[in-house]
Amino acid sequence: MKDESRRQKKIGSLLLEALSRILIEELHEVTTALVTVTRVDVPADLKTAHVYLSVFGPDDPAAIFAHFERRTGFIRKRLASAVKLKYNPVLFFTLDPTADMSERIDRLLQTTKTDGHDAS
Repeated sequence: MKDESRRQKKIGSLLLEALSRILIEELHEVTTALVTVTRVDVPADLKTAHVYLSVFGPDDPAAIFAHFERRTGFIRKRLASAVKLKYNPVLFFTLDPTADMSERIDRLLQTTKTDGHDAS
């Protein structure tokens, strides 16, 4: 979000912290993958929240997202009791592409170094 207000940032930060705790508790018996809430974007009306997740581990990210979709109502209820807001936002879970891009860059750099093209 380019023109994000201070309030949106603060609420996004509160949601990120609360959702991180909730998801850890929610997933500890479901998966061995490490699931991290990387950021939460909240629009100006504060009625929705786009939750970006990174998934590291052997489990299929699609199965983890399917679990979240099934449990969204429960997660929202837990979120409402953890963070007191005028509106309990509708949650949209999205895979954060940043981790994949970072991993791809690391692989490319490693390939460049092993090919003898290291500039140092």
